[in-house]
Amino acid sequence: MQKTKHSFIEDVFALISAGLFVAFGVYLFQSQDLMVGGAAGLALLGTYAFDMDFGLLFFLINLPFYTLAWTQISKRFTINTFISVTTVSVLTEQIPAFVDISHVNPFFAAVFGGILIGVGMLMMFRHSSSLGGVGIMAFYLQQRFNIRAGTFQLTVDSCILLSALFFISWPLVLISILAAFCLNMVISLNHRPERYFPVPGEDSSAKAKTESNKADVKRVDCNEHSSIDSELRAQNG
Repeated sequence: MQKTKHSFIEDVFALISAGLFVAFGVYLFQSQDLMVGGAAGLALLGTYAFDMDFGLLFFLINLPFYTLAWTQISKRFTINTFISVTTVSVLTEQIPAFVDISHVNPFFAAVFGGILIGVGMLMMFRHSSSLGGVGIMAFYLQQRFNIRAGTFQLTVDSCILLSALFFISWPLVLISILAAFCLNMVISLNHRPERYFPVPGEDSSAKAKTESNKADVKRVDCNEHSSIDSELRAQNG
């Protein structure tokens, strides 16, 4: 499968831009105490169930996923994912110093925040990166088994959000599910490599079809020339 190559500068700019999208989406979620999915959601659930800090849980949960990325996907993907996760972590902490939201409708925060995070993750996927955790697994399954990343992530996130019913109020969980749906619809509808890269064997089929068309044109030309020659000979005779 042919893949688009990006330069180092293109990767860095795209990942920082994607990190800003994701960080602002997370900021909207936090302003309304909405739940998140993925590894962050698992870690947040863990803080309710165990006497452990979010940071430590998030680090431990991501360890097997980084190992999967390093051994099964690529070193470049792992490094880019580390850059993405670090960027989001830093920007999420810095955004409140630049933006102060006095009021926002929770449904708007869910929809717009979900779309922002989805677009950010889509940019990361296009530049061989992810938000870590479940994102790594989603990327791997799509590349290896052609399972859509958005569909897989939506399933996992839904399980996490349903589990949150044991810890937070159900209205917030329902709004969080809406956010997860918007996020994953962006990825599911747009992250489809077959739309951007040729399917294996497609090039050879197209080439064979082109050669066949050329052969047909040559046969038509030969037949036309033969017919003209016959007419000329008949007239001269």
